[in-house]
Amino acid sequence: MTALRQLRVIALLEGISFLLLLFVAMPLKHLAGLAVAVRVAGSVHGILFLLFISALFRAASERDWPARRSLLAFGASLVPGGTFALDRLLKREIEGLSPAEREE
Repeated sequence: MTALRQLRVIALLEGISFLLLLFVAMPLKHLAGLAVAVRVAGSVHGILFLLFISALFRAASERDWPARRSLLAFGASLVPGGTFALDRLLKREIEGLSPAEREE
């Protein structure tokens, strides 16, 4: 799997886990007293966030991204739904690659 595809998949999973943490687990904790929901969702999100950072570093290194682009991608992971906007940019970049580059 190419670095961009890997980043795209992990970014989507991380974004979904972030939204679940904020809009499902947090309300369950505060409205229903189920603190375990945040513990579980938070742990999953934490692991996915670390995988996202790793995949971002790999993609940025392999594609020679400028620091600004890497920082914007990182910033997208801090905003709820931001990784979905990043996904559109990554998809366009993947589509712009040659067929040989897509398979690497």
